[in-house]
Amino acid sequence: MSILVFTLFLLVILGFLLRQPIGKTQSFVSQFTGSGLTDHLGVVNFLILGIGGENHEGSDLTDSMIFTSLNTNTKNVTLVTIPRDVWVYSLRAKINTAYHYGFEKGATEGGILLAKSAVSEIINQPVDYVVILDFSTFESAIDLIGGVDINIDRTFTDEDYPIAGKETDLCNGDSKYRCRFEKLVFTQGLAHMDGVTALKFVRSRYSLDEIEGTDFGRSKRQEKVISAFITKLLSPDTIRRPQKYLDLFNLFSKSLLTDLKPSQYFSLGKLLFKFRNSHPRTFSISQPGELYNPPISPRHDNQWVLVPKGDNPRVIYDFVSTALGTP
Repeated sequence: MSILVFTLFLLVILGFLLRQPIGKTQSFVSQFTGSGLTDHLGVVNFLILGIGGENHEGSDLTDSMIFTSLNTNTKNVTLVTIPRDVWVYSLRAKINTAYHYGFEKGATEGGILLAKSAVSEIINQPVDYVVILDFSTFESAIDLIGGVDINIDRTFTDEDYPIAGKETDLCNGDSKYRCRFEKLVFTQGLAHMDGVTALKFVRSRYSLDEIEGTDFGRSKRQEKVISAFITKLLSPDTIRRPQKYLDLFNLFSKSLLTDLKPSQYFSLGKLLFKFRNSHPRTFSISQPGELYNPPISPRHDNQWVLVPKGDNPRVIYDFVSTALGTP
């Protein structure tokens, strides 16, 4: 889900610049100092976080975490999904809590700093910038482009999808509290999804299906939505309607949280232009590939967690480095 923010953010800025009269474009650009982006020998790294936001349980826990690397030398855009249950030894907590704990100490800036630090510790790569998206913005962005077409790999059912705002509903005495949950059914094949449906598709995690009921299944579904979104955003129909790009820009300018400065937006647009013909390469740090689930014990504060295979952090380091093409 989360990389949608980054893709949209860049494309909207570029779309705005390319579709305005020269005078307006110059006026827009002149508002900024033209500050460049931090890079490492031509590589700029972003961390895209998805949070529930208001009216959602665990509103500032990062439901999705995607490390995104743009290499201007190879023109590769690489996405690496990080499971939310990965244990961070320095925090003595799961990685999806890093933003939450940082926010408690230093508001948004503190949350961003701690999330950067935790991810760098796990993957051994620098994180230059963070972009944070909440669920309502995700839904609105999908709806603004008219929905997305998704090819569902397999039919699955989730009978325990939480309904926002009903976390404490007593359900008229129902001991199973079924009114707090919605039953989802996704059928194999091509489906057109609006924002609400797409969000349910990427967030569902309680299916009994041995694949779709895991965080790794969720990661694959996120990648599908990313691809479908990019395809729709760059389709001739959308390009013929430049107002959609401006509408998206307005949506994000009101709702995104980021440590990018307005003076860097133009540099961000120029960076995008270099990747206009690139297709994102997607990877997931997964179990049993790079991770395993150790027995619940005091070592991990009696929590269900994921740690590197063999308790060797280099397993993840090497996986990410190879994915980035920098072994």
